[in-house]
Amino acid sequence: MAAVEHCSFSAQWRPVSFTHVEYPAGDVYGQLLAYLGLSPVFILVSFVTLIIFKRELHTISFLGGLVMNEGVNWLIKNIVREPRPCKGTHTTITTEYGLPSSHSQFMWFFSVYSFLFLYLRMHQTNNARFLDLLWRHVLSLCLMTAACLVSYSRVYLKYHSWSQVAYGAVVGSILAIAWFFFTQETLTPLFPRIAAWPISEFFLIRDASLIPNILWFEYTVTRSEARNRQRKLGTRLQ
Repeated sequence: MAAVEHCSFSAQWRPVSFTHVEYPAGDVYGQLLAYLGLSPVFILVSFVTLIIFKRELHTISFLGGLVMNEGVNWLIKNIVREPRPCKGTHTTITTEYGLPSSHSQFMWFFSVYSFLFLYLRMHQTNNARFLDLLWRHVLSLCLMTAACLVSYSRVYLKYHSWSQVAYGAVVGSILAIAWFFFTQETLTPLFPRIAAWPISEFFLIRDASLIPNILWFEYTVTRSEARNRQRKLGTRLQ
């Protein structure tokens, strides 16, 4: 009797629908697209993880652009108020409005910004010009393909119409271009000053905007430091 009283609850239970995506039962292709549609969630988690461990100002600015992009999407949806197609098909949706598609807008913002970063911000750091360009082309192709597939998944799974994902792609791309050049021309010159703030030093926030390729820089610095420490350790052991 006590157990029954403990489990009784008069409120209506509702699911957390942030990552809730439905697909037709038995449709393996639809299931794959549904998982692919969770890409924005994985990207946001990756950004938060990267910021916690790297604490680099440009990465923080990139995440700020993604948040701004989501805010613009919410604003447009609540102004236009265009309903989703096939109303009643899905049991749980975050909002009843569908123009523009937030998934499409998010992925195209992320892909276009990353594309501009790869070709306009990262510079060649060694003599392997062919390999340097090859991996950029391959990565850019993967980014654009992912954006197209996520946009297509929203139509296939009947969350949005073609026009809604198209508007999302256009808005996301325009915002990505605007935010990239705003970061380059306005924020980047301020990064050294921001990195020198006491609060930035306390949280170990750094500015790597003057380093052409941060991956190559960290690799060479880490390798050099490891060799120096190994040399010192060998000298002490002698």
